[in-house]
Amino acid sequence: MENEIQEHKEKDFNYNWVKSSRFLFYIQVFCLVAFILGGCYKLYNKRYTGKPDVAIPESTMYTPKYK
Repeated sequence: MENEIQEHKEKDFNYNWVKSSRFLFYIQVFCLVAFILGGCYKLYNKRYTGKPDVAIPESTMYTPKYK
């Protein structure tokens, strides 16, 4: 009976701090990498595509042309 309890405690997440800390470390690393890759992907999709063609009225230019 004592052996079964000891074996159960070795497999339990709460009692085996080596396995639980390793598991939590890998979860943190995975979340950090996923967050960074997701941010890079979002920035890549919303990147600046170049100078847009904007119609500027002639009266608002540096040297305005009046009629």
